[in-house]
Amino acid sequence: MVTDVNLGGEIKAWDIALTARERFPTLPVIYVTGDSADEWAAYGVPDSILIDKPFVPAQIVTAIAKLLNKRAP
Repeated sequence: MVTDVNLGGEIKAWDIALTARERFPTLPVIYVTGDSADEWAAYGVPDSILIDKPFVPAQIVTAIAKLLNKRAP
């Protein structure tokens, strides 16, 4: 799951990722944000990655590879 933290409403990606992880415990989660990095330690799901904006696409690819490689046996 790759998601911006601020989705433009009352619900933030912190809540969506938590709900998704309850259903799919090994789901890789990558957050992107321009202003909420300081909240990641408190609200981010375990073993997730946060990328600050602005970012380059290669950062997303690297983060996905890192999380998927952690899951591989």
